[in-house]
Amino acid sequence: MEEPPQQQTAWLAVGLGNPGRRYALTPHNLGFLVLDRVAERNRIPIDREMTLALVGNGEIGPARVTLAKPQTFMNRSGQSVKPLLDRLALAPSNLLVVFDDLDLPWTGVRIRARGSAGGHHGVESVIHGLGSADFIRVRLGVNPGEPVADGAKFVLAPLSRTQVKELDELLDYGAQAVESIIVEGVEKAMAKFNRRARDLQKEEQ
Repeated sequence: MEEPPQQQTAWLAVGLGNPGRRYALTPHNLGFLVLDRVAERNRIPIDREMTLALVGNGEIGPARVTLAKPQTFMNRSGQSVKPLLDRLALAPSNLLVVFDDLDLPWTGVRIRARGSAGGHHGVESVIHGLGSADFIRVRLGVNPGEPVADGAKFVLAPLSRTQVKELDELLDYGAQAVESIIVEGVEKAMAKFNRRARDLQKEEQ
């Protein structure tokens, strides 16, 4: 039996968000922003259209990866992710999804190998599209530390000035978490990158 091609895509990394300038710097677009930072750090231009997404192909460490930003709007993300995964001939276990999470404090990061959608409509759409919840998630905290009266309105509003100042560090941290999953595996990445928030002690596994 022939060996598979060395450059066969091993991972699909998806950032969730909403297309358009209006949503560019909102909490709901952290998935897009982290994926852009991954692309920048690894010189992978995300500039091609495929299955309702902007995609880029390249390498992170020894692994061949496809980076994707669905252009369907958040709540229909699965309509792009499922056909893209099929086109790459990958299983859900080779998918990682990066998204904002209102249940985590601002700058908190949680990596999980699987789980529920936790009320996140973009993740719900991906689960529905795949018929499986067995994919890796990188959750990025956006909770401001005070009661949020309308979560849907909050995640679509512009980031605060303080958040914008702290954004660069969060994007680097999130991008490094994605790279660690791809190069070192999810368990090691969880041990290294899960944290409650910036400058706080890492969470116990």
